[in-house]
Amino acid sequence: MKKVNELTTLKMVEEFLENHELSFLYVSTPECSTCHAILPKLRELLDHYPLIHLGHIDASKVEEVAGKFLILTAPIMLLMIDQKEYLREDRFVRFDHLKEKLELIYEMFTR
Repeated sequence: MKKVNELTTLKMVEEFLENHELSFLYVSTPECSTCHAILPKLRELLDHYPLIHLGHIDASKVEEVAGKFLILTAPIMLLMIDQKEYLREDRFVRFDHLKEKLELIYEMFTR
């Protein structure tokens, strides 16, 4: 399964994005059962994309993340390329569609 980088401050999030051209941010809250169910599926999916780095943010600990990324609900999944948002999925993610979108973006970026 894809390694998860725990990002516990906004500064860590910013450094993570600066250090990785292809970043996938997963923002969740501890009391969210959907959040707990989605993360293992996301890790498994991202195994197929070795250049994408996965960062996890607990929104209850890093409250500023909501304002920085305009987050209104959890979980939120953001694919960032060169610190710009390319893809956003929220709590009702369809993994077959997410895989198709990731495939296209990854292929274009890694050519």
